[in-house]
Amino acid sequence: MTDTPPDIERLIQDVLADLGFDAEAGEVARRVRRLNHGLPAEDEFAVICAWLGRTRLLHKLDQHQTPARSKSEFQVPDILAMFDAGGPFLIEVKVCNDETLSFKADYHARLTRYADQMGLPLLVAWKHYSLWTLVDIRHLALARKNFNISHGEAMRQNLLGILAGDVAFKLAEGSGLHLDIAKEQLVETRPTENGFEETWQMRVTGVHFTIGGGAVRNDLHPETTQLFATWDLQSSEEHSPTHIRQSFTVGAEGIEFAHRALVGLLAWEKRVDEPTNWRTLLRAPEITRSIAHFGAALERGLAEGVVHHILHQRPVTAPDFITEEN
Repeated sequence: MTDTPPDIERLIQDVLADLGFDAEAGEVARRVRRLNHGLPAEDEFAVICAWLGRTRLLHKLDQHQTPARSKSEFQVPDILAMFDAGGPFLIEVKVCNDETLSFKADYHARLTRYADQMGLPLLVAWKHYSLWTLVDIRHLALARKNFNISHGEAMRQNLLGILAGDVAFKLAEGSGLHLDIAKEQLVETRPTENGFEETWQMRVTGVHFTIGGGAVRNDLHPETTQLFATWDLQSSEEHSPTHIRQSFTVGAEGIEFAHRALVGLLAWEKRVDEPTNWRTLLRAPEITRSIAHFGAALERGLAEGVVHHILHQRPVTAPDFITEEN
């Protein structure tokens, strides 16, 4: 296998415990690969919480229960977490792109029974496409048979901000990156249906940044300039006989969340089209190389004119296990 995970011994142990020591080697290898990549949502959520900066401790819970009959009574959640604002909390991680997240009644009962026995609040981390929410399981309401919560209600009751430090933000319209490129030598001219197409040997002669409104500012902090990697920038070109100015700027629309910005930063740092290995990042000494503390970078960007606003979300109904002081 390539990119051997650092906890390969534990993965193999888990697979052999399931398959038996006389299992065929090829099947063991396939199961180890699936186990390494089969829980990416839990790994992604853990990395996001670690990166947002308000997580004191987060670790996965071993879900190999004994005695076997306990499985009919208890369901061990995925994660135990402690945040600056409180804890410990139990967290069950789910991926669902439907507009409603639904738990079967018996599954809901086994989860809550375990949490009650431990005396700990139980939260649900829900990944809906690329957007994460974190809600108290008590917001899942009993419908006819299942316990449900809509994505809209999960957004209204989202705890990811006050617990882990997630924020929503908007970069300032007109801010961006601009390249001045000199046309040095004409290489080829080709006719097209609408005229002709030229190929030039070119050289970048200038790079500058703009803040909101389009004002040039070349003394931005390096981490402020990295914020542009988190945004879907609009591309445009201005041509002259000797130069091309290529611009990548922020438009009027859009809002982004810090936890989604992490995905953009990681993609920019890799610069290759491959999925993020969250399991590897979970054990890395640093999650991103370009921005050390995203919250501080946003505040600095706000002062420098690249960030237009930062929104700190609070849940509509504050849970009783988080004090107003926290």
